[in-house]
Parts: sequence; C-alpha cells; structure tokens
Amino acid sequence: MKKAIMLFGPPGAGKGTQANLLAAKFGMIHFDTGRYLEQLVHDPTLQSDPEIGKARKIFDDGILFDPAFVLKIITRKAREISGSGFGIVFSGSPRTVYEAFGDADHQGLIALLESEYGRENVLPVFLDIDPKESIARNRNRKICSVCGTALLYDDVTTHKTCPLCGGELRTRTLDNPAVGETRIKEYRERTEPIFALLEKQGYALTRINGHPLPYQVFAEIKEKLHLGLA
Repeated sequence: MKKAIMLFGPPGAGKGTQANLLAAKFGMIHFDTGRYLEQLVHDPTLQSDPEIGKARKIFDDGILFDPAFVLKIITRKAREISGSGFGIVFSGSPRTVYEAFGDADHQGLIALLESEYGRENVLPVFLDIDPKESIARNRNRKICSVCGTALLYDDVTTHKTCPLCGGELRTRTLDNPAVGETRIKEYRERTEPIFALLEKQGYALTRINGHPLPYQVFAEIKEKLHLGLA
C-alpha cells in the first residue's frame, strides 16, 4: 500500500504499537524516528563524539532534538522508502513545525511526502489520550532490550522476559515520570501547533480515541482511513 501515514499523539498514546500493526498488516515500512535516534545517541562506539554526547543529554532529559538535524534524517529515510516502492508510517514524526513544513531554504516532511506519495495519500492521524494516562503508561512500560517489543503498560507484572524473543526487559530513560512531564510539555508546545497548520492547508486530521486496547484502536484507524480488509 503506497501511502504515507503520520501518527501523532502524546507520549504513551500507542503510536509505535499502531505503526507496527499498520506496517505488518499492509506491507508498509514503520520508520520509528524516536527509536532510531535513541539507538544513535546511545551507541557505545559514538560516545566520545561531543555532538552525540550533547544530543544524548537532550534526549535523556525528554527535550526534542534540533529540528534541522531530525528533518535531515527523516527526509532522507522517506525518500529511500518511497523509492523502494513501499508505503511509510511514522510514529511521532514530524514533531516540530519546522520538521513538518521546513522554511524558505529547506523542504519540510509534508511537502516531500506529497511529492513522493501524492497529497491524497498523505494521512495524518491523531491518537488522543489523557495526559495522566500518558504518564501512567510510560511509567509502567517495559521494552525488550533485544527485539524492541513493548509490553502493554498494564501487563508488565506477568512477564519477566520478552514474550516474543525471551530477551531482557528494560525501562527507557524517557519513561520516568519527571521526564514524562517534560515530554508532554514539549509535545504541547512544539508538536500540537502542527495540527492547525495541517488543517489550514486542507488536511483532515483523523482523530482516534487512544484509550481502548490496541486492537480496538487499530480497527478504528482502518475504518476511518478506509484501508479495507487487505
């Protein structure tokens, strides 16, 4: 399916889970910007690089990266994925107005996706959850250190290891409550303004209740985006 889906929502809204489901069901590529950047800044071989060290501190404090740095990464990846013939689903990108729309000298992600996929195939989706729920989910979340599988926030007590590959479970630096508050503040101030600008450009932002179980949220996404049964 040659579409570009952007999943927006506060931390813990389920963007990564829904992106994985969409990618698996419809043969798309899930480009998880946050995970890619987390791996980059925590790469043991890069820790002597002062730029990486600065970026790691920003990331671990829950503050968004420099938008120009992120835009360069996501536009390069989007071109690669589109050129290979696949649809793409973003879980959390773009995260700033600059990443979304660029400036006079730099093309933003939205314009790039329009040129690669066609405007009618660029689909923004907003997963809506209460901020208190956001913090609770992230506080309890565990991630497999091997395959990256995320356990449901209310299911962590039943698993000592990853149910998929048996790997050790870990808590991300981003998922402590203090950092969670910062991430929500960053989201409200720097990501939410994208919505009004998208609607001003004529995009219909599909709003989804992010509170139900993931399979129920997924069913609503498929229905509202008219993705069919494929």
